[in-house]
Amino acid sequence: MISRRGFLSASALAGVSTAAGASLGAVGATYASNTASQTATAVQSELFRGPHQAGIETDLQAVTNFIAFDLKARTSKSDLRRWMSLITDDIERLTKGEPVLADPSPELAVGAARLTATLGFGMGFFKKLGLLSQVPEGFIDLPSFKMDKLEDRFSRGDVLIHVGADDPIVLANASRALIRDSLPFATVRWMQNGFAHSPGMVPSGVSHRNLMGQVDGTENPKFGSQKFKDLVWIDSGPDWIQGGTLLVLRRIAMQLDTWDQLGTPEKEEVIGRKLSNGAPLTGDNENDVPDLNARYPNGLKVIPDFAHIRRAAPTKSGEQIFRRPFSYHEGVSSDGAPDVGLLWTAYQKNIENQYLPIQRRLEQLDLLNEWTVPIGSATFAIPRGAMQGELLAQALLL
Repeated sequence: MISRRGFLSASALAGVSTAAGASLGAVGATYASNTASQTATAVQSELFRGPHQAGIETDLQAVTNFIAFDLKARTSKSDLRRWMSLITDDIERLTKGEPVLADPSPELAVGAARLTATLGFGMGFFKKLGLLSQVPEGFIDLPSFKMDKLEDRFSRGDVLIHVGADDPIVLANASRALIRDSLPFATVRWMQNGFAHSPGMVPSGVSHRNLMGQVDGTENPKFGSQKFKDLVWIDSGPDWIQGGTLLVLRRIAMQLDTWDQLGTPEKEEVIGRKLSNGAPLTGDNENDVPDLNARYPNGLKVIPDFAHIRRAAPTKSGEQIFRRPFSYHEGVSSDGAPDVGLLWTAYQKNIENQYLPIQRRLEQLDLLNEWTVPIGSATFAIPRGAMQGELLAQALLL
């Protein structure tokens, strides 16, 4: 009797169409179509095939899972090709709201809900497979910063699959399928769960709020703009990364109990922006350019030296990143203190030239560090997208 794993491998790798697979697909497709006809969320989908992976130049979804894996001992490039074949097929089906091959629960394929799944590789991946010659320029493991209190259970990883969706059932089903089909090749190192505003709460292109009340994402380059392309999408180096990007993921714990003791004026001075709409203290609207030279009549700077936006402001051309942050809430302690924070992500062409200088300035003098503590950290190289007929990371694993 053929095992489910054997069925998956044979079907995904050889492209063999089976009656069982067709039957399962039909069940899921029928269920999804019945459900999708009732809701707008179910029918909304993000394209999987293209020059860039989805889940980056994509509006924030409501819920997300970041799943990191460590390669099993003696995993080879041949093994990796099989793994990529499986998850490429999985992601293409899931993003259409369809069940994966030999899905044990096809009835959970209830719709697309803007599902995306984005693949990335950590430095350990390149070291273990002898692929250091393929490491993109500017891709590094981050150094330690003085405010860090990093925990292994939230840090590093050989491979990342970042899954996002507008529905928690869709997200959970997709994450489970991708983990299940990854276990022959790797072990789960960690999974971090986050959320953002629900669909309809924030217009497309408008920054979301984090749990400190701040509008988070101001000054991001606009989707489809030349600036976004110049800052995010890699256009040189090894073929597999051209059209890809580099990701910094930081898990940042928030000390909300002490933050809430501050008044609104004090909070706004710490950030350098108004809590009401995210406008700089020198402006009226979120996207107004901060005037870092403005002073009060008494000579004090309107945006203090310790303000977050002053420390994060670029000092030269190209010193900018694209942020796509999610919040997390893991419950409360016995005394009611919340375990909350941010799954903070930065995408860029070059971590050394774009992210690192900003982080160094924040390390030196950013008053926000009094209420935020990085407890997890990882970097991943995100391959270009898979065009029709291609596997994810195909050019890297030839």
